[in-house]
Amino acid sequence: MESGPAIFAGLVFALFGGGLLVWTATRVRRRERVAHGVNPVASATLATVAAVIALTLGAWCFTQL
Repeated sequence: MESGPAIFAGLVFALFGGGLLVWTATRVRRRERVAHGVNPVASATLATVAAVIALTLGAWCFTQL
């Protein structure tokens, strides 16, 4: 992978994953719903898994430099 696109993709994945993880943690700490109309535990779990996957993809992109 070329370094320019790898840096951009890694940065986008890392920012999205980090932002989603912080947002989910804040909502759970305040005992607010992560998604309306969904089981609170299931929505928090799914959002956390998506955030970890995005952070992992970002790290993988940075290792491809």
